[in-house]
Amino acid sequence: MSSTKLYLYTRFERFWHWAQAALIIVLLVTGFEVHGSFSLLGFGTAVTVHNFCAWTWLVLYAFIVFWIITTGEWRHYVPTFVKMFEVIQYYMSGIFKGEVHPVPKSERIKHNPLQRITYLGIVSLLVPFQIVTGFLYYVYNDWLAFGWALNLFTIAILHTAGAFAMLAFSVVHIYMTTTGHHPLSHIKAMFTGYEELETKEKM
Repeated sequence: MSSTKLYLYTRFERFWHWAQAALIIVLLVTGFEVHGSFSLLGFGTAVTVHNFCAWTWLVLYAFIVFWIITTGEWRHYVPTFVKMFEVIQYYMSGIFKGEVHPVPKSERIKHNPLQRITYLGIVSLLVPFQIVTGFLYYVYNDWLAFGWALNLFTIAILHTAGAFAMLAFSVVHIYMTTTGHHPLSHIKAMFTGYEELETKEKM
């Protein structure tokens, strides 16, 4: 096997990826502290930092969605089941046998079918879910003024469940970054913009 490099990730794409990663980490840490899982910054500081990062992420999220729509990047997130089974089989066994990925990256196809469905679910379902439940939690003291008959415990549980879902995704995502041409290939690509792709050598 040989490899070739292809420029796939723009500066803004890399910026929002790492900015979002940092925000998610801080939100998870401060969120679980507010939840009472441990004590690190102190409840008051954790709440302040959590709220600041939440609003920052909301602004960044708006820019990300705008960028995806206006640049045509949305095409890379359109769900498809073409070669879905092959991709799943690859990650379950083929990758351990040194097989070539059934859906190689290209300028036309940045994400395989499994990634498309996962990322679309994160962007269109999980993140909005966390934004809504987090906002409801944030304006808890104004519920009566708004005439909302909500249950704080239910909102807290839903928001925490969303946090665990985001944590689970993050763990899997980090693991998947090690499955490139080399263990750090995908991580390096999100710094340089160049993805290292495997190519079959001609006999």
